[in-house]
Amino acid sequence: MRVPQFKSFVDKSDYARLEPVFENNYIAEGPFANQFSEKLLEIIGAKHGCFASNGTVALYLAMKALGIKAGDEVIVQNVTFIASANAVEMTGATPVFVDVKSYNDLSVDISKIELTSKTKAVLIAPLFGGPNNNVEEVREFCDQNNLFLIEDSAQALGISNGTNHCGTFGDVGTFSFYADKTITTAEGGYVVTDDDAVYERMLYLRNQGRIKSGTFIHPEIGYNFRITDLQAALGLSQLDKLDTIVSAKQHIYQRYSSTLGDKVSYLKLRPDFSHIPFRTVVFVEDAEQTMSQMAADDIEPRSVFYPLHKQPCYRHLGYNDEDFPHSMECYQRGICLPTWVGLADEQIDHVCESLLKAIS
Repeated sequence: MRVPQFKSFVDKSDYARLEPVFENNYIAEGPFANQFSEKLLEIIGAKHGCFASNGTVALYLAMKALGIKAGDEVIVQNVTFIASANAVEMTGATPVFVDVKSYNDLSVDISKIELTSKTKAVLIAPLFGGPNNNVEEVREFCDQNNLFLIEDSAQALGISNGTNHCGTFGDVGTFSFYADKTITTAEGGYVVTDDDAVYERMLYLRNQGRIKSGTFIHPEIGYNFRITDLQAALGLSQLDKLDTIVSAKQHIYQRYSSTLGDKVSYLKLRPDFSHIPFRTVVFVEDAEQTMSQMAADDIEPRSVFYPLHKQPCYRHLGYNDEDFPHSMECYQRGICLPTWVGLADEQIDHVCESLLKAIS
């Protein structure tokens, strides 16, 4: 029984939502993008939001609007997708990696942060469908040290404590609609903020240095970070299915956890926040060996994120493994199990059987 790591949840209902875009004969960013943005802001609870062409560009746009520039430093949690660090590098600033709190608590360890005169922001990333467990503490730390807080909430749409949604604790928060995210527009990103001035700067930056299209007068330097109404229509269709997506992913997570029980460890989750599993992450003694044996059973597991300090492209920063013990343990023990809408119970059971056989 083959079990792939991921399949996008798109069907004919999504395809049908594209037809009105063609009927309007306006496929660039337009009325459907406005509707999509309004619905996203209702869910997230932010004052302002604007689209970007993907999640990485959304991070770049957010940091440029904050004024992050060459010579600055941005603290980045060491366990996250590389886009978090690359977007910092795109601004000309330097990412400074800090270890997480433990192998199964992927919150930045504030006690390990060493500030310099160049430090301008802290970038955190709520991962795998849960919040940063210490997000309020990080917010307080940033306030005390006059730093911006940036939330890379690419995997956290719909994650909130009933009062605050991930992405709204920071000065800016970003989201991704890549193919494997909770909802998808194939590619696409979104930036939220409550700061009027930051929002206005983003509007110029994302639209060739002007607020609205249709003019050839460009008051500022800007770029083309827009999306299309085709993508927005797909996003609206995906939002219509959000409850189905959430229910399915939570069912998958519960079936995994009830079958695997205490034979594995799990991510620490805050009970006061919602949880929409992006992947089901488990921890074993030897992830590499376990995944190799699972692959022999035609299962496609995936490791957790390779620690940023070990990435070959950041080797020049000169970090040592000894400074990141929790990141290293997380990578050595962590496995992402398939958690996509449409995954059958029989497939989940096959994954569990294979995993338990491998660790025994």
